[in-house]
Amino acid sequence: MASKPSIPKGTRDFSPVEVSKRNYIIAIMRTHFENYGYQPIETPSFENSDTLMGKYGEEGDRLIFKILNSGDYLDKVSSDELQTINYKQLTSKISEKALRYDLTVPFARYVVQHQSEIEFPFKRYQIQPVWRADRPQKGRFREFYQCDADVVGSTSLWQEVELVQLYDAVFAELGLHGVTIKINNRKILSGIAEVIGASDKLIDFTVALDKLDKIGEDGVKKEMLEKGISEEALVKVQPLFNFTGTIQEKIAKLSVLLSSSDEGMKGVEELQFICDNVSKLGLQKATLDLDVTLARGLNYYTGAIFEVAAPEGVAMGSIGGGGRYDDLTGIFGLKNMSGVGISFGLDRIYLVLDELGLFPETVTTATKVMFLNFGEIQSFEVMQTIQKLRAANIKSEMYPDAAKIDKQFKYAERRGIPFVVKEISNGLFTLKNIISGEQVQVDFSTLSTTLK
Repeated sequence: MASKPSIPKGTRDFSPVEVSKRNYIIAIMRTHFENYGYQPIETPSFENSDTLMGKYGEEGDRLIFKILNSGDYLDKVSSDELQTINYKQLTSKISEKALRYDLTVPFARYVVQHQSEIEFPFKRYQIQPVWRADRPQKGRFREFYQCDADVVGSTSLWQEVELVQLYDAVFAELGLHGVTIKINNRKILSGIAEVIGASDKLIDFTVALDKLDKIGEDGVKKEMLEKGISEEALVKVQPLFNFTGTIQEKIAKLSVLLSSSDEGMKGVEELQFICDNVSKLGLQKATLDLDVTLARGLNYYTGAIFEVAAPEGVAMGSIGGGGRYDDLTGIFGLKNMSGVGISFGLDRIYLVLDELGLFPETVTTATKVMFLNFGEIQSFEVMQTIQKLRAANIKSEMYPDAAKIDKQFKYAERRGIPFVVKEISNGLFTLKNIISGEQVQVDFSTLSTTLK
Protein backbone atom coordinates (compact mmCIF):
# COMPACT_ATOMS: atom_id res chain seq x y z
CA MET A 1 0.00 0.00 0.00
CA ALA A 2 1.38 3.41 -0.97
CA SER A 3 2.36 5.66 1.94
CA LYS A 4 0.42 8.85 2.53
CA PRO A 5 2.26 11.80 0.87
CA SER A 6 3.58 14.54 3.13
CA ILE A 7 6.03 17.46 3.18
CA PRO A 8 8.91 18.12 5.60
CA LYS A 9 8.07 19.88 8.86
CA GLY A 10 8.50 23.63 8.66
CA THR A 11 7.62 23.82 4.96
CA ARG A 12 4.33 24.70 3.26
CA ASP A 13 2.35 24.20 0.09
CA PHE A 14 0.73 27.38 -1.27
CA SER A 15 -2.65 27.35 -2.98
CA PRO A 16 -3.37 29.42 -6.12
CA VAL A 17 -5.07 32.06 -3.92
CA GLU A 18 -2.11 32.23 -1.53
CA VAL A 19 0.42 32.48 -4.35
CA SER A 20 -1.63 35.25 -5.98
CA LYS A 21 -1.66 37.20 -2.71
CA ARG A 22 2.08 36.72 -2.18
CA ASN A 23 2.77 37.78 -5.78
CA TYR A 24 0.67 40.92 -5.17
CA ILE A 25 2.91 41.92 -2.24
CA ILE A 26 6.11 41.04 -4.12
CA ALA A 27 5.03 43.00 -7.22
CA ILE A 28 4.50 46.15 -5.12
CA MET A 29 7.87 45.70 -3.39
CA ARG A 30 9.63 45.14 -6.72
CA THR A 31 8.06 48.26 -8.24
CA HIS A 32 9.24 50.47 -5.38
CA PHE A 33 12.67 48.85 -5.16
CA GLU A 34 13.22 49.74 -8.81
CA ASN A 35 11.69 53.23 -8.41
CA TYR A 36 14.37 53.88 -5.80
CA GLY A 37 17.17 52.71 -8.11
CA TYR A 38 17.73 49.22 -6.67
CA GLN A 39 18.78 46.58 -9.19
CA PRO A 40 17.70 42.92 -8.96
CA ILE A 41 20.18 40.11 -8.43
CA GLU A 42 19.79 36.43 -7.62
CA THR A 43 22.24 34.05 -6.01
CA PRO A 44 22.22 30.22 -5.95
CA SER A 45 20.00 28.36 -3.51
CA PHE A 46 23.11 26.71 -2.12
CA GLU A 47 26.62 28.01 -1.49
CA ASN A 48 29.97 26.46 -0.70
CA SER A 49 29.89 25.54 2.99
CA ASP A 50 32.90 27.72 3.81
CA THR A 51 31.01 30.75 2.43
CA LEU A 52 28.29 30.32 5.06
CA MET A 53 29.87 28.58 8.04
CA GLY A 54 31.28 30.80 10.76
CA LYS A 55 29.30 33.87 9.66
CA TYR A 56 26.25 33.54 11.94
CA GLY A 57 27.74 32.49 15.25
CA GLU A 58 27.64 29.00 16.76
CA GLU A 59 23.83 28.93 16.98
CA GLY A 60 23.41 30.05 13.36
CA ASP A 61 25.91 27.46 12.13
CA ARG A 62 23.81 24.70 13.72
CA LEU A 63 20.75 25.91 11.80
CA ILE A 64 22.38 25.71 8.35
CA PHE A 65 21.09 22.85 6.19
CA LYS A 66 24.11 20.90 4.89
CA ILE A 67 23.99 19.07 1.55
CA LEU A 68 25.65 15.66 1.32
CA ASN A 69 28.30 15.34 -1.38
CA SER A 70 27.00 13.56 -4.47
CA GLY A 71 27.99 9.97 -5.09
CA ASP A 72 29.82 8.11 -2.33
CA TYR A 73 29.90 10.89 0.26
CA LEU A 74 31.79 8.65 2.70
CA ASP A 75 34.58 8.07 0.21
CA LYS A 76 36.99 10.44 2.01
CA VAL A 77 36.25 9.00 5.47
CA SER A 78 38.11 5.95 6.73
CA SER A 79 36.42 3.34 8.94
CA ASP A 80 38.68 4.37 11.83
CA GLU A 81 37.64 8.00 11.45
CA LEU A 82 33.98 6.98 11.52
CA GLN A 83 34.56 5.52 14.96
CA THR A 84 36.48 8.46 16.44
CA ILE A 85 35.62 11.62 14.47
CA ASN A 86 33.15 14.14 15.90
CA TYR A 87 30.22 15.46 13.91
CA LYS A 88 31.88 18.82 13.13
CA GLN A 89 34.90 17.15 11.60
CA LEU A 90 32.74 14.59 9.79
CA THR A 91 30.49 17.30 8.31
CA SER A 92 33.41 19.00 6.58
CA LYS A 93 34.39 15.68 4.95
CA ILE A 94 30.95 14.60 3.69
CA SER A 95 29.36 17.99 2.90
CA GLU A 96 30.95 20.75 0.84
CA LYS A 97 27.77 22.75 0.13
CA ALA A 98 24.83 24.10 2.13
CA LEU A 99 21.48 25.82 1.57
CA ARG A 100 21.71 29.57 2.10
CA TYR A 101 20.72 30.72 5.61
CA ASP A 102 19.96 34.31 4.57
CA LEU A 103 20.50 36.67 1.63
CA THR A 104 23.04 38.93 3.35
CA VAL A 105 26.13 36.71 3.36
CA PRO A 106 25.54 35.52 -0.24
CA PHE A 107 25.18 39.20 -1.18
CA ALA A 108 28.51 40.01 0.47
CA ARG A 109 30.08 37.10 -1.44
CA TYR A 110 28.50 38.35 -4.67
CA VAL A 111 29.89 41.87 -4.19
CA VAL A 112 33.42 40.63 -3.53
CA GLN A 113 33.36 38.08 -6.36
CA HIS A 114 31.97 40.57 -8.91
CA GLN A 115 33.57 43.79 -7.62
CA SER A 116 35.24 44.51 -10.97
CA GLU A 117 31.85 44.39 -12.74
CA ILE A 118 29.89 46.42 -10.16
CA GLU A 119 29.44 50.19 -10.21
CA PHE A 120 29.72 51.46 -6.65
CA PRO A 121 27.71 52.53 -4.76
CA PHE A 122 25.80 49.36 -5.64
CA LYS A 123 22.08 49.29 -4.87
CA ARG A 124 20.60 45.80 -5.07
CA TYR A 125 17.37 44.08 -4.14
CA GLN A 126 16.84 40.37 -3.80
CA ILE A 127 13.64 38.35 -3.31
CA GLN A 128 14.41 34.65 -2.81
CA PRO A 129 13.76 31.79 -0.36
CA VAL A 130 16.16 30.89 2.45
CA TRP A 131 16.37 27.80 4.67
CA ARG A 132 16.99 27.34 8.40
CA ALA A 133 16.94 24.09 10.37
CA ASP A 134 14.95 25.80 13.11
CA ARG A 135 12.30 24.23 15.32
CA PRO A 136 9.03 24.83 13.45
CA GLN A 137 6.37 26.81 15.31
CA LYS A 138 3.66 29.34 14.55
CA GLY A 139 5.09 32.05 12.29
CA ARG A 140 8.49 30.34 12.08
CA PHE A 141 9.28 28.09 9.15
CA ARG A 142 12.28 26.21 7.82
CA GLU A 143 11.77 27.61 4.33
CA PHE A 144 10.70 31.22 3.86
CA TYR A 145 11.27 34.22 1.61
CA GLN A 146 13.46 37.21 2.36
CA CYS A 147 12.98 40.50 0.52
CA ASP A 148 16.10 42.66 0.95
CA ALA A 149 17.29 46.02 -0.33
CA ASP A 150 20.90 47.13 0.34
CA VAL A 151 23.36 49.82 -0.71
CA VAL A 152 27.09 49.11 -0.46
CA GLY A 153 29.94 51.50 -1.12
CA SER A 154 28.45 54.63 0.44
CA THR A 155 28.63 56.13 3.93
CA SER A 156 26.03 58.80 3.13
CA LEU A 157 23.20 59.03 5.65
CA TRP A 158 20.86 59.95 2.79
CA GLN A 159 20.69 56.20 2.16
CA GLU A 160 19.08 55.71 5.59
CA VAL A 161 16.65 58.54 4.82
CA GLU A 162 15.69 56.83 1.55
CA LEU A 163 15.25 53.44 3.20
CA VAL A 164 12.74 54.93 5.65
CA GLN A 165 10.90 56.42 2.67
CA LEU A 166 11.05 53.06 0.86
CA TYR A 167 9.41 51.28 3.80
CA ASP A 168 6.72 53.97 3.87
CA ALA A 169 6.08 53.80 0.11
CA VAL A 170 5.61 50.02 0.10
CA PHE A 171 3.33 49.92 3.14
CA ALA A 172 1.30 52.89 1.87
CA GLU A 173 0.56 51.15 -1.45
CA LEU A 174 -0.32 47.94 0.39
CA GLY A 175 -2.88 49.98 2.32
CA LEU A 176 -1.14 49.13 5.60
CA HIS A 177 -1.55 52.35 7.55
CA GLY A 178 -0.37 52.92 11.11
CA VAL A 179 2.97 51.17 10.68
CA THR A 180 5.76 52.41 12.99
CA ILE A 181 9.34 52.47 11.70
CA LYS A 182 11.54 52.34 14.81
CA ILE A 183 15.08 53.67 14.59
CA ASN A 184 18.08 53.57 16.89
CA ASN A 185 21.88 53.68 16.47
CA ARG A 186 24.55 51.25 17.59
CA LYS A 187 26.80 54.18 18.54
CA ILE A 188 24.14 55.41 20.98
CA LEU A 189 23.97 52.01 22.66
CA SER A 190 27.78 51.91 22.86
CA GLY A 191 27.77 55.46 24.26
CA ILE A 192 25.24 54.60 26.96
CA ALA A 193 27.27 51.54 27.98
CA GLU A 194 30.35 53.79 28.13
CA VAL A 195 28.85 56.54 30.31
CA ILE A 196 27.46 54.03 32.83
CA GLY A 197 30.80 52.20 33.00
CA ALA A 198 29.61 48.99 31.32
CA SER A 199 31.43 49.08 27.97
CA ASP A 200 32.77 45.57 28.56
CA LYS A 201 29.19 44.34 28.95
CA LEU A 202 27.64 46.06 25.93
CA ILE A 203 25.92 42.94 24.58
CA ASP A 204 24.54 41.92 28.01
CA PHE A 205 23.34 45.48 28.60
CA THR A 206 21.61 45.88 25.25
CA VAL A 207 20.06 42.38 25.20
CA ALA A 208 18.46 43.11 28.58
CA LEU A 209 17.36 46.62 27.54
CA ASP A 210 15.77 45.18 24.38
CA LYS A 211 13.39 43.18 26.61
CA LEU A 212 11.89 46.27 28.29
CA ASP A 213 8.49 45.92 26.59
CA LYS A 214 8.35 42.19 27.47
CA ILE A 215 9.61 41.93 31.07
CA GLY A 216 9.26 45.53 32.28
CA GLU A 217 11.67 47.82 34.12
CA ASP A 218 12.12 45.55 37.14
CA GLY A 219 12.79 42.52 34.95
CA VAL A 220 15.41 44.39 32.91
CA LYS A 221 17.19 45.69 36.03
CA LYS A 222 17.20 42.20 37.55
CA GLU A 223 18.75 40.73 34.40
CA MET A 224 21.37 43.49 34.22
CA LEU A 225 22.39 42.91 37.84
CA GLU A 226 22.66 39.16 37.17
CA LYS A 227 25.00 39.95 34.26
CA GLY A 228 27.32 41.94 36.53
CA ILE A 229 26.14 45.49 35.74
CA SER A 230 26.41 47.57 38.93
CA GLU A 231 23.67 49.32 40.92
CA GLU A 232 25.47 52.62 40.23
CA ALA A 233 25.21 51.97 36.49
CA LEU A 234 21.48 51.30 36.80
CA VAL A 235 20.99 54.69 38.50
CA LYS A 236 22.70 56.40 35.56
CA VAL A 237 20.60 54.47 33.02
CA GLN A 238 17.30 55.22 34.80
CA PRO A 239 16.19 57.88 32.23
CA LEU A 240 15.94 55.18 29.55
CA PHE A 241 13.12 53.43 31.39
CA ASN A 242 10.79 56.40 30.91
CA PHE A 243 12.05 57.55 27.54
CA THR A 244 9.02 59.34 26.10
CA GLY A 245 8.27 62.41 24.00
CA THR A 246 8.75 63.45 20.38
CA ILE A 247 11.83 62.40 18.44
CA GLN A 248 13.38 65.83 18.99
CA GLU A 249 12.70 65.64 22.74
CA LYS A 250 14.25 62.17 22.89
CA ILE A 251 17.32 63.33 20.96
CA ALA A 252 17.68 66.26 23.37
CA LYS A 253 17.59 63.87 26.35
CA LEU A 254 20.21 61.65 24.69
CA SER A 255 22.45 64.67 24.08
CA VAL A 256 22.49 65.33 27.83
CA LEU A 257 22.93 61.68 28.79
CA LEU A 258 25.74 61.09 26.29
CA SER A 259 27.55 64.44 26.51
CA SER A 260 30.70 62.75 27.88
CA SER A 261 30.87 60.08 25.14
CA ASP A 262 32.31 60.94 21.71
CA GLU A 263 30.91 57.69 20.28
CA GLY A 264 27.47 58.36 21.74
CA MET A 265 27.36 61.95 20.44
CA LYS A 266 28.33 60.72 16.96
CA GLY A 267 25.28 58.48 17.11
CA VAL A 268 23.11 61.41 18.20
CA GLU A 269 24.34 63.48 15.23
CA GLU A 270 23.54 60.66 12.81
CA LEU A 271 20.06 60.18 14.25
CA GLN A 272 19.45 63.94 14.14
CA PHE A 273 20.34 64.06 10.43
CA ILE A 274 18.13 61.10 9.49
CA CYS A 275 15.12 62.12 11.57
CA ASP A 276 15.29 65.81 10.59
CA ASN A 277 15.35 65.04 6.87
CA VAL A 278 12.64 62.38 7.05
CA SER A 279 10.49 64.92 8.90
CA LYS A 280 11.11 67.65 6.32
CA LEU A 281 10.47 65.33 3.36
CA GLY A 282 7.44 63.76 5.03
CA LEU A 283 6.02 60.25 5.10
CA GLN A 284 2.77 59.08 3.50
CA LYS A 285 1.31 56.76 6.12
CA ALA A 286 4.06 55.39 8.39
CA THR A 287 5.40 56.96 11.58
CA LEU A 288 9.10 57.25 12.41
CA ASP A 289 9.94 56.83 16.10
CA LEU A 290 13.19 56.75 18.06
CA ASP A 291 13.34 53.60 20.21
CA VAL A 292 16.46 53.64 22.35
CA THR A 293 15.83 50.04 23.48
CA LEU A 294 16.09 48.70 19.92
CA ALA A 295 19.20 46.51 19.82
CA ARG A 296 18.92 44.00 16.97
CA GLY A 297 21.90 42.78 14.96
CA LEU A 298 24.63 44.10 17.27
CA ASN A 299 27.07 41.52 15.90
CA TYR A 300 27.23 43.38 12.59
CA TYR A 301 25.32 46.69 12.70
CA THR A 302 27.56 49.70 13.34
CA GLY A 303 25.21 52.68 12.84
CA ALA A 304 21.47 53.03 12.29
CA ILE A 305 19.23 50.14 13.36
CA PHE A 306 15.68 49.75 12.00
CA GLU A 307 12.69 47.67 13.02
CA VAL A 308 9.14 47.93 11.68
CA ALA A 309 6.12 47.31 13.91
CA ALA A 310 2.68 46.38 12.57
CA PRO A 311 -0.26 48.72 13.28
CA GLU A 312 -1.57 48.76 16.85
CA GLY A 313 -4.10 46.04 17.57
CA VAL A 314 -2.40 43.48 15.30
CA ALA A 315 -0.68 40.75 17.32
CA MET A 316 2.44 40.36 15.22
CA GLY A 317 6.17 40.72 15.78
CA SER A 318 8.32 42.93 13.61
CA ILE A 319 7.45 42.97 9.90
CA GLY A 320 10.79 44.39 8.77
CA GLY A 321 14.21 45.44 9.97
CA GLY A 322 17.74 46.37 9.00
CA GLY A 323 20.62 48.71 9.63
CA ARG A 324 24.05 50.11 8.75
CA TYR A 325 27.10 47.83 8.63
CA ASP A 326 30.63 49.11 8.02
CA ASP A 327 32.53 46.00 7.01
CA LEU A 328 30.18 43.25 5.80
CA THR A 329 32.38 42.33 2.82
CA GLY A 330 35.46 42.23 5.06
CA ILE A 331 34.65 38.57 5.83
CA PHE A 332 35.63 37.84 2.21
CA GLY A 333 38.65 40.15 2.08
CA LEU A 334 37.13 43.39 0.73
CA LYS A 335 37.73 45.88 3.54
CA ASN A 336 36.14 49.27 4.30
CA MET A 337 33.00 48.72 2.22
CA SER A 338 30.22 50.37 4.21
CA GLY A 339 26.63 49.49 3.52
CA VAL A 340 23.09 49.77 4.81
CA GLY A 341 20.04 47.66 4.11
CA ILE A 342 16.53 46.69 5.10
CA SER A 343 14.42 43.56 4.86
CA PHE A 344 10.66 43.07 4.51
CA GLY A 345 9.05 40.14 6.35
CA LEU A 346 6.92 38.76 3.51
CA ASP A 347 5.16 36.04 5.49
CA ARG A 348 4.26 38.33 8.38
CA ILE A 349 3.15 41.13 6.06
CA TYR A 350 0.89 38.58 4.33
CA LEU A 351 -0.67 37.58 7.68
CA VAL A 352 -1.23 41.22 8.67
CA LEU A 353 -2.87 42.12 5.34
CA ASP A 354 -5.04 39.00 5.57
CA GLU A 355 -6.11 39.78 9.14
CA LEU A 356 -7.03 43.36 8.23
CA GLY A 357 -8.77 42.37 4.97
CA LEU A 358 -6.46 44.55 2.87
CA PHE A 359 -6.03 42.27 -0.14
CA PRO A 360 -8.03 43.61 -3.12
CA GLU A 361 -10.63 41.15 -4.41
CA THR A 362 -9.07 41.31 -7.86
CA VAL A 363 -5.82 39.81 -6.56
CA THR A 364 -7.26 36.30 -6.50
CA THR A 365 -9.30 36.52 -9.71
CA ALA A 366 -7.23 34.46 -12.11
CA THR A 367 -9.71 34.04 -14.98
CA LYS A 368 -12.10 36.88 -15.84
CA VAL A 369 -14.46 34.99 -18.17
CA MET A 370 -15.22 31.35 -18.95
CA PHE A 371 -16.98 30.20 -22.08
CA LEU A 372 -19.32 27.23 -21.78
CA ASN A 373 -18.46 24.23 -23.94
CA PHE A 374 -21.28 23.08 -26.22
CA GLY A 375 -19.24 20.63 -28.25
CA GLU A 376 -16.83 20.57 -31.17
CA ILE A 377 -18.95 22.60 -33.61
CA GLN A 378 -18.91 25.82 -31.55
CA SER A 379 -15.57 25.25 -29.80
CA PHE A 380 -13.51 26.64 -32.68
CA GLU A 381 -15.54 29.90 -32.73
CA VAL A 382 -15.14 30.12 -28.96
CA MET A 383 -11.37 29.68 -29.20
CA GLN A 384 -11.17 32.41 -31.87
CA THR A 385 -12.94 34.79 -29.49
CA ILE A 386 -10.73 33.77 -26.57
CA GLN A 387 -7.66 34.40 -28.71
CA LYS A 388 -8.81 38.01 -29.31
CA LEU A 389 -9.58 38.55 -25.61
CA ARG A 390 -6.19 37.21 -24.53
CA ALA A 391 -4.52 39.52 -27.04
CA ALA A 392 -6.26 42.35 -25.13
CA ASN A 393 -4.87 40.97 -21.82
CA ILE A 394 -8.24 39.66 -20.66
CA LYS A 395 -7.84 36.34 -18.84
CA SER A 396 -10.14 33.93 -20.61
CA GLU A 397 -10.72 30.19 -20.93
CA MET A 398 -13.18 27.61 -22.20
CA TYR A 399 -14.42 24.73 -20.07
CA PRO A 400 -12.45 21.85 -21.59
CA ASP A 401 -15.21 19.26 -21.86
CA ALA A 402 -18.76 19.33 -23.24
CA ALA A 403 -20.19 18.51 -19.81
CA LYS A 404 -23.62 19.30 -18.36
CA ILE A 405 -24.26 23.05 -18.17
CA ASP A 406 -24.90 22.90 -14.42
CA LYS A 407 -21.51 21.25 -13.85
CA GLN A 408 -19.76 23.94 -15.91
CA PHE A 409 -21.46 26.76 -13.98
CA LYS A 410 -20.55 25.20 -10.63
CA TYR A 411 -16.93 24.93 -11.80
CA ALA A 412 -16.88 28.67 -12.62
CA GLU A 413 -18.42 29.53 -9.22
CA ARG A 414 -15.90 27.41 -7.29
CA ARG A 415 -13.03 28.97 -9.25
CA GLY A 416 -14.31 32.48 -8.49
CA ILE A 417 -14.65 33.31 -12.21
CA PRO A 418 -16.96 36.36 -12.31
CA PHE A 419 -18.32 36.08 -15.89
CA VAL A 420 -19.57 33.23 -18.06
CA VAL A 421 -20.45 33.37 -21.79
CA LYS A 422 -23.41 31.03 -22.17
CA GLU A 423 -23.96 31.25 -25.90
CA ILE A 424 -22.67 32.74 -29.16
CA SER A 425 -25.27 33.43 -31.84
CA ASN A 426 -25.04 35.66 -34.91
CA GLY A 427 -22.02 37.54 -33.54
CA LEU A 428 -23.73 38.22 -30.19
CA PHE A 429 -22.57 36.83 -26.85
CA THR A 430 -24.86 35.96 -23.94
CA LEU A 431 -22.84 37.15 -20.96
CA LYS A 432 -23.82 36.26 -17.39
CA ASN A 433 -22.45 37.92 -14.26
CA ILE A 434 -22.05 35.03 -11.80
CA ILE A 435 -22.09 37.34 -8.77
CA SER A 436 -25.16 39.48 -9.56
CA GLY A 437 -26.97 37.00 -11.83
CA GLU A 438 -27.45 39.72 -14.47
CA GLN A 439 -27.47 38.47 -18.06
CA VAL A 440 -27.06 40.54 -21.25
CA GLN A 441 -26.51 40.04 -24.97
CA VAL A 442 -23.54 42.02 -26.32
CA ASP A 443 -21.36 42.26 -29.41
CA PHE A 444 -17.62 41.57 -29.20
CA SER A 445 -16.67 45.24 -28.68
CA THR A 446 -19.04 45.57 -25.70
CA LEU A 447 -17.94 42.17 -24.36
CA SER A 448 -14.30 43.27 -24.40
CA THR A 449 -15.09 46.63 -22.78
CA THR A 450 -17.24 45.00 -20.05
CA LEU A 451 -14.57 42.44 -19.15
CA LYS A 452 -11.83 45.09 -18.96
